[in-house]
Amino acid sequence: MLAAIDMGSNSFRLHIGRFENGAIRVIKSAREPNRLAAGLDKNGFLTVAAMKRGVEALTRLRSVLSAYPISAVRAVATNTLRIARNAQDFLQAAEKALGHPIEVISGEEEGRLIYLGVANVVPDSDEHRLVIDIGGGSTELILGKGQEIERVESFSIGTVKQSLSFFPGRAIDQSSFDAAILSARSHFEDAASFYHAGNWKFAYGSSGTLRAIAEIISRNGLGKGDLSPGSLNALRDSMVQFGTIDGMKYVGMKFERASSIVGGLAILIALVQELGIEVMEPVEAGLRMGVMWDLHLQDTQGDRREQSVREFQQRFHSDEVRGRRVADDALTLYLAMKPGSDMYDKHLLYWSALLHEVGVSVSPTNYHKHGAYLVENADLAGFTAREQRKMSRLILGQKGNLRKLNDPFAEPDMVKALLALRLAVLFMHAKVAVDLKALSLKVKNRIDFEIRNSLISQHPTLMYWLGRERDWWDEVGIEFVIKSN
Repeated sequence: MLAAIDMGSNSFRLHIGRFENGAIRVIKSAREPNRLAAGLDKNGFLTVAAMKRGVEALTRLRSVLSAYPISAVRAVATNTLRIARNAQDFLQAAEKALGHPIEVISGEEEGRLIYLGVANVVPDSDEHRLVIDIGGGSTELILGKGQEIERVESFSIGTVKQSLSFFPGRAIDQSSFDAAILSARSHFEDAASFYHAGNWKFAYGSSGTLRAIAEIISRNGLGKGDLSPGSLNALRDSMVQFGTIDGMKYVGMKFERASSIVGGLAILIALVQELGIEVMEPVEAGLRMGVMWDLHLQDTQGDRREQSVREFQQRFHSDEVRGRRVADDALTLYLAMKPGSDMYDKHLLYWSALLHEVGVSVSPTNYHKHGAYLVENADLAGFTAREQRKMSRLILGQKGNLRKLNDPFAEPDMVKALLALRLAVLFMHAKVAVDLKALSLKVKNRIDFEIRNSLISQHPTLMYWLGRERDWWDEVGIEFVIKSN
């Protein structure tokens, strides 16, 4: 079973599903409303009360997870935790409450996962399609053809802020709606040419807010009952007639979602006007479904991160032959040190080694620093921010002093991964082939490195570089013992 947790700006949601007969069947869903985005103060900090609500919500979701035999879990956090200045403080408590790592994903990664979820639910075809997801803190527009994404952008406008900003006191009138729509249009106008109706054949709405708007229109006989300009305007006019958010009475609308629906409708009308959308189809798929598909595909058909690494190498003209040599040697050395049973670091080490020279395209001087910055800050599809930070530290630590890493040595496998990469880079520059028959490497309370005399005699500078390596490890309190035989 697969589990996806979406820590959105309005609510935290859980899907538990199973892959069956070519599709993922959702067998359990849970929703914990908490309006996290509304808990941001004027300085961009989450309030204590908002963090407490979030932790309590995750504790309840953990109890749901515990009732199922889950094989893979992925929890992703979106816009509010991307922008909250004290997000790390909350995440520490949140991960403890949930019992799983939480990944703050970029808006572009959010869009990729949303599209993945939609593309595997709608009829399989090569149609050009636009997918729109209006969330509590951001809106994603994804243009694609079949399974392939052609363009994805995340816009920092969502239902929570739009509702709070333009409907103060929860009052609704025509001028407030007009202002909310005009404001929303300003966010999209610069990118409108890319997503205009002439560039796609079908438009899909994937978020819960869009599906709720569609249900209200349909069940209350507004317009033609579809997501079209006429029906959306009819819903807006009826909201204005109610006069307040609290006074809205619609069949199929949950009271706690009223505020987000008003803000979401303003954004949706703006998109319809700006992009020339004549009709949109709501679809029961989005971020959570995309996360589960991503977990399934990683397990069965290859990891999207592999493709991202290849594309990154090509974008920065990194020498793929040298990268592959260092990656193969680093992996050989890492496995020789008998790391823990969790092979998570094995993959990150290999990808880091493939990318260890991407910084050369910026400058050959201090290329490891440039490469570390690029890898940490780039949008690498499939990777989490946590994974990119870990890879960045490996790339930064591939040579030179180890003090710059700010103590990554609490994790034994991280020490082994770092040592393996450093030695692989050293051996490549010294033109030494890694041969486990000619050397051995052990890491316990210290590093024990043993090498054959014949290898030393063939490569006179090798002992010099190994001596430097020993000194750098000694500087951070790890003894590096070199023996020859």
